[in-house]
Amino acid sequence: MSPFAKCLASIGLICLTACGGGRGTDEVAEINNDWTGNEIKVDSFKDEKVQGVTCHMAHFDRSVYDRLKKGSWFENPSNGSINCVQTGPIVIGRIDMSKSGETVFKQRQSAIFKKLTVRRIYDSDNDTLVYLVYSRRVVEGSAKMSIASVPLYEKDVTWEGRE
Repeated sequence: MSPFAKCLASIGLICLTACGGGRGTDEVAEINNDWTGNEIKVDSFKDEKVQGVTCHMAHFDRSVYDRLKKGSWFENPSNGSINCVQTGPIVIGRIDMSKSGETVFKQRQSAIFKKLTVRRIYDSDNDTLVYLVYSRRVVEGSAKMSIASVPLYEKDVTWEGRE
């Protein structure tokens, strides 16, 4: 490998380390996917405005070898999968009740342009919290998404700050 390529690879690793993690997550699993070092990571995070709900999200983390081979050094694929469950008494703070909901988690998938985002939406007709994971790109969106629901029906739920 040329000195220039080594320098670029080092810069790429620094950027990936700085941009990789999401806020408030705990790594649950790291599964080696193939011989090149690609991994599937499973993180857990709690919704800051909804106590008693924990989400688990799986996403792909490309290896340095795969990044250099494909020439896309500064980004991971947009794939993500999510499941959210009740893990304690549910206490709901002041949440956005609109149809677009609100962002509860973001994780960079590239140095600048791409983020894996989780939004919480309250489905009032079915008394359910819906969590949607999708990729956000500055230039174009992505059709890759996953959804999880936490039913509140007939559960002991405390609403704080509800108008």
